[in-house]
Amino acid sequence: MRTMTTGTLAVPGATLYYEVRGSGPALLLIPTGNGDAGPYEPLAEALAGRHTVITYDRRGFSRSRADEPVDDARRVDTDAGDAHRLLTRLAGGPAHVMGGSSGAITALHLLARYPRSVRTLVAHEPPLASVLPDAGRWLRFYADLYDVYRRDGAQVAMRFFRERAGMAEPTRPPQDLQPPPERLEAMLARIRRNQVFWFEHEILPYPAFDLDVAALEGVSDRLVLAGGSASREHFPYRPNTVLAERLGLPVVDFPGGHVGYVTHPVEFADALARVLGERQGAHQVMSRGS
Repeated sequence: MRTMTTGTLAVPGATLYYEVRGSGPALLLIPTGNGDAGPYEPLAEALAGRHTVITYDRRGFSRSRADEPVDDARRVDTDAGDAHRLLTRLAGGPAHVMGGSSGAITALHLLARYPRSVRTLVAHEPPLASVLPDAGRWLRFYADLYDVYRRDGAQVAMRFFRERAGMAEPTRPPQDLQPPPERLEAMLARIRRNQVFWFEHEILPYPAFDLDVAALEGVSDRLVLAGGSASREHFPYRPNTVLAERLGLPVVDFPGGHVGYVTHPVEFADALARVLGERQGAHQVMSRGS
């Protein structure tokens, strides 16, 4: 494991836990619906020879303490603000950003609201039901999911969620890239506790978020809409196909499925570094030509 520094950042209403490893251009990884930095560890390790990789726990999850009541109606806005403050504190200027799943929704709003803080943004399979032509169907699915959670508990609801959303794939990295047993169990215990927070405060407002697509049009040259090469037929892949059509962008496939950054961390890291390098080179060419 590479040398890693940890710290906390006080922001309005919360204290954020973060980790920094590696050297090179800054890259912020925004956590998924589990809210925890831990699942990104193998990916961050694989990227640390090429990037200064910043990972963190989202507000209210794991080691990032929420110090005031959660405002569900402003969850995405608050999370994007937290990411912006982390970049301001740790990156010292515009940085690359990658978000997966719920983290991709935060990432898209970060680019729309704080474009000067982002060099290149990779949004991997945001479950943004609101942009779909059959949005009503999927928003009802999340409402039903919440009802299952309230009636039968988080474990039953998680099985319901994975089966209905086409996410029955493995969600762990290869055995040789997993952390030692004691750290793995500590991370899994945090994630199990996080499930309640996710069900209570995220599964309804996040998929329904009203993304400012018009704001993204002006910065689409910094946006990479990403999907899993093994998950093209599943719900989480679909929102990016709609955004791609509206913004005139392709969907770039990465190794694995919805959580390919966890299950295929080395291959995903290589693909991500290549995409970021290509975008950085294109920006430099454009800057010399202007």
